[in-house]
Amino acid sequence: MRHRIDVVVSAEPDAPIFQHLKGAKGDLAFTVRLSANSKESRFFGLLHPFFLDITVPDKADKLLVQQTKLWEEEVCHQRRGLPKVTVTQLGGHFGGGEGRIEISAIVRHIGLLVPPDELTPGIKLDQGSDDLGVFYAFRAQTRNSRLNVDLKIYPFDCFL
Repeated sequence: MRHRIDVVVSAEPDAPIFQHLKGAKGDLAFTVRLSANSKESRFFGLLHPFFLDITVPDKADKLLVQQTKLWEEEVCHQRRGLPKVTVTQLGGHFGGGEGRIEISAIVRHIGLLVPPDELTPGIKLDQGSDDLGVFYAFRAQTRNSRLNVDLKIYPFDCFL
């Protein structure tokens, strides 16, 4: 077995970027903590995807970032469950000048004040399938900027 993780970024219909910034350009970056350990393969680390020149769509049903491969295992291993993935922060901006919207969302930490734009990770979505196969999906959502980062985990069987 081996795994692949893809990412999709979308916005809720009531997201602030849809109010005044349709057609505006922006950038997004986020951090994903990934732990995928087995007897044959060990990976723990932070992934830092960065997307430039994202155009705010005219409708909320369109994606900000199309499905993109984030990480894939190169080695097959015994079945040991899914990799553990968590989006820990999301940042970026849309628009320019006075209408510019800055996005800076992080997860809540015990003992610290609740962040102004809290990032809620680990929202389990329904299992699905597409051209790549069956996937398990998890969402991280920002409270105020109303952006969604969906992580799709694909398990692939290795036939040796």
